[in-house]
Amino acid sequence: MSGPGDRRPIVVGVDPDPAHRMALAWAADEAALRRLPLRAVHAEGVPTRGYRGREVPPSWEGWNEALHKAGREVLEEAAQFVAARHPQLQVDTLLAEGDPAWVLREQSRDATAVVLGSRHLSRAQEVFGSASVAVPVMAHAHSTVVVVPEPAHTTQDPAYFVVGVDGSAHSTAAVDVAFEEAALRGAELRALFVWEAGPLRVFDEHGPQQESRRLLSEIVAGRRARYPEVDLRHELVVGHPVQVLTEASAHALGLVVGTRGRGGFTGMLLGSVSQGVLHHAQCPVLAVPTTAG
Repeated sequence: MSGPGDRRPIVVGVDPDPAHRMALAWAADEAALRRLPLRAVHAEGVPTRGYRGREVPPSWEGWNEALHKAGREVLEEAAQFVAARHPQLQVDTLLAEGDPAWVLREQSRDATAVVLGSRHLSRAQEVFGSASVAVPVMAHAHSTVVVVPEPAHTTQDPAYFVVGVDGSAHSTAAVDVAFEEAALRGAELRALFVWEAGPLRVFDEHGPQQESRRLLSEIVAGRRARYPEVDLRHELVVGHPVQVLTEASAHALGLVVGTRGRGGFTGMLLGSVSQGVLHHAQCPVLAVPTTAG
């Protein structure tokens, strides 16, 4: 996700509701652990869909100024929250106009990671609703995207991360980030290669499964040497990838996946597994593109 001397910030999209601070807390902790600056971003959509209040609608300029004032207050509260949590952390704020997904995608160009909140919307809302920016940001981001659910979930002791492996370039990049996160937080790592048997099961599954185990071992081997402090467990599991990864990460510090895998189709914005775990996982989901630094 980042290398020595890399000072790219952790970028976090700030929820205007002060009751929802899990993403902000996760981002602040990550920035403090990595000794990186934190950038809190609040994006304002242009008010063009009509006025919903009962009073006389103000001019566009007045309405825009009201949005700016509210946005500045949101960012001031966020900065105060971070300062109370990590007094030494370097924090800057950005109030931006435009579609939140576009603003955060642009911020990802120079970020170590982009952190968002999620309230577990329905599948239709998550994919198509304007209330969610997670899917479009994950699909086009240049950095790792972390989606942190509200409310907080219960983690297990000893702490652990889960990473999904399928041999694709995206999952290989995800393994790198997973090892880095586990080392950073003193956690175990569980690397899972999920074998999904199709409706037409092959007569001899032993050979393909052995090849999958070999591939999994090769992928994690080099990382084990680089991160000897990480307690690694890796295994081949039979089942549906979304279900297996979701269940395995129920009490994890985070679930790391590639944004696309071997099952994707050319032109798809986001892999089905990435989108599935985003919808179902109760822990933070770290989605890693092959371009992540």
